[in-house]
Amino acid sequence: QVQLVESGGGLVHPGGSLNLSCVPSESISTISTTGWYRQAPGKQRELVADILGISTIKYADSVKGRFTISRDKAKNTVSLQMNSLKPEDTAVYQCNVLYLGVSYWGQGTQVTVSS
Repeated sequence: QVQLVESGGGLVHPGGSLNLSCVPSESISTISTTGWYRQAPGKQRELVADILGISTIKYADSVKGRFTISRDKAKNTVSLQMNSLKPEDTAVYQCNVLYLGVSYWGQGTQVTVSS
């Protein structure tokens, strides 16, 4: 069982930035895939960005050039730096990891982009 603790959500104006963090209870070195998903009201959950291994990164087209996902082994943290935020980025963001073939989810953190 892997516990995921997320932080960093909040309310921000359009064009602003937020940094989301996810700390797993297992060493990040043992986790094969780490990623961030989001779900907006009335919509399906979608992949925002993920890292396979230590270097294969994938982004949703809607966030390319604005969001950056990273893993910090020393801090045992997966982060999502979100810049140039838009109202359509408003959603609950969840951290996800794949550990020993099992997918685990964080509790979610709300990101609201509004003027």
